[in-house]
Parts: sequence; structure tokens; C-alpha cells
Amino acid sequence: MSRKAVVAMSGGVDSSVAAALMKDAGWDVTGIMLKLWSGPAANNESGCCSLDAAEDARRVAQVLDIPFYVFNFAEEFARTVVDDFVGAYAQGRTPNPCVTCNRAIKFSALAGRARAVGAEALATGHYARVDGVAGHRRLLRARDGAKDQSYVLYMLDQAELSWTHFPVGEYSKPEIRDIAASLGLRTAHKPESQEICFVPGGKLHPFLEQAVPEGSRPGPVLTADGSRIGTHRGFAHYTVGQRRGLGVGVGLPLYVREVRPADNAVVVAPAEEQRITELDLSGVSFVGADSPEVLRAAVMTRYRGPEATGRLERRAASWLFSFDEPQPPAAPGQAAVFYRGEEVLGGGTIDRVR
Repeated sequence: MSRKAVVAMSGGVDSSVAAALMKDAGWDVTGIMLKLWSGPAANNESGCCSLDAAEDARRVAQVLDIPFYVFNFAEEFARTVVDDFVGAYAQGRTPNPCVTCNRAIKFSALAGRARAVGAEALATGHYARVDGVAGHRRLLRARDGAKDQSYVLYMLDQAELSWTHFPVGEYSKPEIRDIAASLGLRTAHKPESQEICFVPGGKLHPFLEQAVPEGSRPGPVLTADGSRIGTHRGFAHYTVGQRRGLGVGVGLPLYVREVRPADNAVVVAPAEEQRITELDLSGVSFVGADSPEVLRAAVMTRYRGPEATGRLERRAASWLFSFDEPQPPAAPGQAAVFYRGEEVLGGGTIDRVR
């Protein structure tokens, strides 16, 4: 008798092929789509988690001859992912909603439902890999470095990795599309979504104007010494390290250095004044069973961004990462993820940069 696996299906090609690969591996597969939108057409323009995507996932399940259900997680999603996203922007931070969704929804709420129906495995279409060495599970980068999504999965621990599968992580994107086409799946050539699933049409600025009105009032653009050189459209519309769209010109490139909700100010500086040497972190967790007090590792501070080496050290109520060499600025609210080669060691949330 085959073992039961739940596959989270988004209506895209990656999760479609994940379901096919799990079935081919002998699992008794059930496809689950998460209804994360609040109204019948709230995200109909989005590339994933939309009504059209639900129909695509249902049709794929029919071709694969597997059961398919839609679970309504709209309330949990709004309370965790959307509220966290809005709250972060109101504080002048730049959140990563995919990290929050993975932590609170896909590998928590969905995992609970999957276990309740007797599933022994949970699979998703993420580009990452899991292996086991001497009873220890490791989270690894995907084979296709250009598609690697291990950055948004750093919060997974040994218990979660013990039953989680990432079938597409062993393949390149073209190979995944070829598999889908060979199976006659309608998602084989479906374009990828680059949008935030709960932001209609992917238009972030109009969304923030409604969701964070206090962060959408014009205010001063300041230099580091406090001189006013322009007016911004609202602090919530800017992120640390941003260069384009500042609306100021002083004869040299300027970047956002700090977002200050307290006085509705955006501070800018030239590139040479932007380098940082330390990160203050919170919510740090590790993939392994141990929680080291000190760790040398490479850190990635934005999705598919460059890595930099340094030293992570536990402080009284937080963590400090010190770079070996000064680095470009990182945005508070983003994840800092620690790597050793292809292995993900853990990560946390950037609270402050220095």
C-alpha cells in the first residue's frame, strides 16, 4: 500500500510537476491548493493563487488522476502574511512575504491539515533540496542556481524537513517545462509570476497608499547631515539601498540610507557612504538541531543576492552578524540567511544595519 503525500499546488508548472514526480515515485498523491484571497476575484490578475490558477491546478490534477481540493486559508493568510507585510511597511521596513507565508501557512497551517488527513509527506514546487546524513536532514540549494529558492525556506527545522519533499529541486527550469509538456499538462508553458499574490495587478504603490496611508504622505528627502534636498511621496514607498525613483538630483548617484517613519523622512547618501559592517538580527533559527553561540558563515541578505562572509554571534536578546569586509546596505525587514557552501544553516530577520 502506497503512502499518502499532500502536494501544495499553486497552478504553476513547478508545483504541477512536483505532483507528477511524487506520483511517479510511488506516493498516493493528493493535490491541495490554498485559497489565500478574500474575495471571488481579489487577485484575479495575479499569476498565482488566483481563480484562473485554481482552474489550472484542477485540470492538472485531472490529467494526473489525483484527488484535488481547495483549502480556505484566507483568514490565516490575512492575519499573518498580509498584516505582517502592512505592519512592516508602516515601520519603514521592507518585508519578505514569501518567508512569512512559508513559516505561517505552507509549513505550519497546511502541514497541520496534511497530517490530520494522514499524509506522511508534504511536497511543494520550491527549487531546493533535502538530504539526510547520519540521521540529520540538510536543506540544500537547488541544482539550478538561477532558480534556487532555499533563501525563503531557512526557517525549516529537522522535524519539518523529515517529511518535506522538493521534487523539482533536482532539475533545471527547462527540464521541468519539458516534463510538463511530455505529460500534456496545461501549465507547461505558463509564464512565471513575479508579483506579490495579494497585491492586485502587482501594483505595490496603490496598495500601500490604501494599506499604509500614514506612510504615503509627502515628506523631506534628507542628506546624512540633515540638509533637505527634495520631497518624497511617502516613506513606505522606499527601501534601504534603493536608487531609482528618488526624484532628487545632485550630480551624483544617491541611494536610500535610512527610512524614518518617526519624522516621515527618507535619508539618502552616495554609494561610498552606504557600506555597512554589521547586522542586528532577531528571530534567528537553525536548520540543524543545535543552536550555536558563534558561527562563521556566508550570509545572503536579499533573495538571489550576493553572499558575504562573516561571523554570527548570539547577544543577550538578539544576534549580531559582523562582515569580514564592508558591504552594500541591507534593508531592515529582509531575511539574512546563512550558508556553508550549498547548505542552508539558518537565518533571521534584519532589524538594524550599521
